[in-house]
Amino acid sequence: MRIFETDPDAMPKGTFSDDTVGRFHSGKSVDGLPVALPEWRVSTGDPEVAAAVAQLLGGTPVETDSTSENYIEVETATDKVKVVLSGVDAITSDLKLWNGPNLIHHCDGVEFLSPDEDRGRPCNCPRLMEDRKAAAKSKRGPSPSISVTFRLADDYDLGLFRFQTGSWKLAEVLHTVENALEKVGGEALCSLELELVEYTTKKGRDVSYRKPVIKVLKSWNDAIADPRD
Repeated sequence: MRIFETDPDAMPKGTFSDDTVGRFHSGKSVDGLPVALPEWRVSTGDPEVAAAVAQLLGGTPVETDSTSENYIEVETATDKVKVVLSGVDAITSDLKLWNGPNLIHHCDGVEFLSPDEDRGRPCNCPRLMEDRKAAAKSKRGPSPSISVTFRLADDYDLGLFRFQTGSWKLAEVLHTVENALEKVGGEALCSLELELVEYTTKKGRDVSYRKPVIKVLKSWNDAIADPRD
């Protein structure tokens, strides 16, 4: 994404694929409405993967009536999990606006990424971050589409998982995660978290929510060499 090229003052200070065996989710749908969860939910189509996830992260595998291939889900007992990212290429990000099943706007924040005839042309998205968010909220502009693929540090050979999110909070700091991964220069041990945010507004309203966070801890090779990890 290139969302900071047009609004550099908004940048916080400081520095997927079909071969996945399951997906991590920060919420679920209840009666057709999205509900945020305090702990990770994992979905998969493989009973062995579901059992392994439950053993590592808590929870119980449950077969749902979902028509997707990942019809087994585990509502885990943790909001933090150690994962291994292959590098910067483990993260993809862009901005998308959907009208039902139809993708009607696809850009990197500055230029169109699709369709092919528009690729490279200015997307004319708002320059300022707050205006981008307002347009997305009113369905007049695209939202972040961030995909992260990873392995579980405690069961590396279980396979690749994917987490996909439209979080603006993660989008705002994604550049720092990518910079940290570039410094590692290879596989990195990371922490994938649902961080609790609580505050009181000026009008006295208490606000509480969870935001996805990726923390780059160290090189995976260093982690393997250190028995404490």
